[in-house]
Amino acid sequence: MNENLTTVRKLLTLALLISFIACKKEKKLPTEVKQDIVKSEFSYANGFSITHNENFKILTINNPWPKAEKSFKYALIPRENLATITLNSDEYDGIIATPIEKIVVTSTTHIPALELLGIEETLVGFPGTDYISSEKTRALINAESIRELGKNEGINTEVLLELQPEVVVGFGIDGNNKTFETIKKSGIPVMYNGDWVEKSPLAKAEWIKFFGALYNKTAEADSIFNSIEKAYNDAKILASKVKNSPTVLSGALHKDVWYLPSGTSPEAQLLKDANVNYLWQDVAGEGSLALSFEAVFTKGKSADIWLSPSYYNSLETLKNANEHYTEFDAFKNKTVYSFVNVTGATGGVTYYEEGTARPDLVLKDIIKVCHPELLPEYETHFFKPLE
Repeated sequence: MNENLTTVRKLLTLALLISFIACKKEKKLPTEVKQDIVKSEFSYANGFSITHNENFKILTINNPWPKAEKSFKYALIPRENLATITLNSDEYDGIIATPIEKIVVTSTTHIPALELLGIEETLVGFPGTDYISSEKTRALINAESIRELGKNEGINTEVLLELQPEVVVGFGIDGNNKTFETIKKSGIPVMYNGDWVEKSPLAKAEWIKFFGALYNKTAEADSIFNSIEKAYNDAKILASKVKNSPTVLSGALHKDVWYLPSGTSPEAQLLKDANVNYLWQDVAGEGSLALSFEAVFTKGKSADIWLSPSYYNSLETLKNANEHYTEFDAFKNKTVYSFVNVTGATGGVTYYEEGTARPDLVLKDIIKVCHPELLPEYETHFFKPLE
């Protein structure tokens, strides 16, 4: 009987052991992907969306370039959840662990978002580092923490693959980029940032939330954007109080065509919010308007202010390019303003880097130029008069 009792005890012990092992194994099974998805609501940006569930986020680029017929979907999984989540990779254009530890971006407009979020040290490579103006990121370039990757049209993929970033943030004109296809085939996700396609200044700035999602800094990104939005709207309200709106001309000739913002462009929105009379504010169009010199001269000869005359950096270079420019009243009165003379240490134009992320500063600049009495103590950040 004792032998039978011993056998029963052994069988019970074995059963408990098997049960314990089964429980341990069950805990290692992939976590169920919850389907109760909640979508983030953005105030202005339409080009991307973020949906959340209990385990990870899905970031979708809806409008990576003008008239895009394809969207891109990325799974953003917190590093601590990587081992417990199984996804079908065929459903995504990239499965990315967050927060990002090594990144490559390809436009200077991406630099301010990294700096505002305090994660610029994760940047390991950039094509055309001389275009970067920020002192903080330039210090990292000088310390060789950020590698030069050549030109955007032909990124040095050999150096990039050596750096092994977890993601490359690019931008597409039409989706045909052989370099990006090579990078994707190597296993590195390429995310198309479409901030430049957005229709308003604040929509462009809201793309800081795109980077916030990559770094698990959603709350910080929201807070930063809210501050920019408030500063922008406060400036807009201030400008709305003036009764006299100066007339404004923009752009210049390129070969035989004068390019200037359409009335439905983000640039025209800035002029409207600055409460100025942009002479082409009622002319709708995709991108820039392309006009003849005669058409612009007829309408803009008497304009009070001339903003952003292409890349010309002085009244002299403007005159040398075309003697007829001197016939505009704004030229005669020296009320021509541009951002091209405000550059970083290696010649990068600050406006092209920071202007997208900080529309509040751009708006204040225009208000200072057009309504100087409203901001008596303010020093313009980008726009300066041509000498």
